[in-house]
Amino acid sequence: MEDKIIMGNSIDNWIEKHPELSHIMQYNPVYWQNNQVMKISAIKNDLPLQLSDVIDAEKRWERFASIIKSLFPEMENRQGIIESELIEIDKMKVALEKDYNLMLSGKLFLKLDSHLPIAGSIKARGGFYEVLKHAETLAIEHRLLSIEEDYAKLANEEMKQFYSQYGLSVGSTGNLGLSIGIIGTALGFQVTIHMSADAKEWKKQLLRDKGAKVIEYTSDYSQAVTEGRKQALADPKTYFIDDEQSIDLFLGYSVAAVRLKKQLKEQQIEVNEDHPLYVYIPCGVGGAPGGICFGLKMVFGDVAHCIFAEPTHSPSMLMGLLTGLHHNLHISDFGLDNITEADGLAVGSASKFVGKMMEKLLDGVFTVDDDDLFRLLALLNKTENIKVEPSAAAGFMGPFQLLKNNALQENNTVHVIWATGGALVPDAIMQDFLKKGESLNNK
Repeated sequence: MEDKIIMGNSIDNWIEKHPELSHIMQYNPVYWQNNQVMKISAIKNDLPLQLSDVIDAEKRWERFASIIKSLFPEMENRQGIIESELIEIDKMKVALEKDYNLMLSGKLFLKLDSHLPIAGSIKARGGFYEVLKHAETLAIEHRLLSIEEDYAKLANEEMKQFYSQYGLSVGSTGNLGLSIGIIGTALGFQVTIHMSADAKEWKKQLLRDKGAKVIEYTSDYSQAVTEGRKQALADPKTYFIDDEQSIDLFLGYSVAAVRLKKQLKEQQIEVNEDHPLYVYIPCGVGGAPGGICFGLKMVFGDVAHCIFAEPTHSPSMLMGLLTGLHHNLHISDFGLDNITEADGLAVGSASKFVGKMMEKLLDGVFTVDDDDLFRLLALLNKTENIKVEPSAAAGFMGPFQLLKNNALQENNTVHVIWATGGALVPDAIMQDFLKKGESLNNK
């Protein structure tokens, strides 16, 4: 291991420069504080995207509302708006304080993207947005739609026949593939999902049931994306949704920040210098958490603090930021196996686009052991009767990791744990998750 050369340096040299790597390589949970984070005013003009891009994406979401209602009748009572609840979780807060033997001041909220309608995960934000934007673009280019029209017409049989000439393709560990498959097939596209070895069987079957083609790989996420991109490039009528590089996915996620601001205001929760906002988001390749972090910084400014959570076995964003290697690093270069039950987070190399964006926006990253994911999801179910999948439980340790590392502004803090998936998990599998978590909690 010591002889391996990574970008011109041996592993020993990397550890000498970044001692945290030795703990990461032993799969120990760590908290890394980003000392390069800067005030928005100092870096705003250097960012490739601005608040205006977030607002533009929000307006597009509003145009999409009528087609979402037409495709999915259950969305009628939500006015076609794909959004999740923000709830205060006092009982979970008390249980966590007891568990970690630390008192957490301020309020603890849960953002229930785990229960977003239709797709049941955070990926509905990015996946639905990019597919619908592509559908909008095709229709406008072929003079089948104008921006002033009711977008509900995109759901009619004539449009489904039109879209059936075109393909959609994506590489996924699970939830992004589900979101693309659900919305893509509903519109009439020919959908192909390239799924990595860690993707759950029930997610593959659900996609097949929706009419999507699923191609399975024996390797990890990176190979699924690479092969998917290569195959899509060979077909001019196939559109590849690139989780590693897509600006549209990123902006679809960013609108969550605008919605969160409204929800906090409705609950009379102040966010300002005296009431800082700390948000804890599970991270895989980085698109969803990166988009949300960018949106939060644009909407709230410097009073918003973003912290990512990754499995101890798949800390690709952490290692990319720590070393500065970003997408040029695969965690296997440092001997990590990328094996985790948190399938949505099982990513060996982080997004180049997002990693570079996060260099001066992200406040920190912490890692979580798989056993803790199961313990935390069981604790959430016991205290609040809310069920999430392992990936979605990653954020709960965040406030306490920051407390232990003296990295938390303690006065009147607003904490938001972002739950990212779980609503579509079959009952039998969810019961297995809960049993495992309960047994770990009882040890």
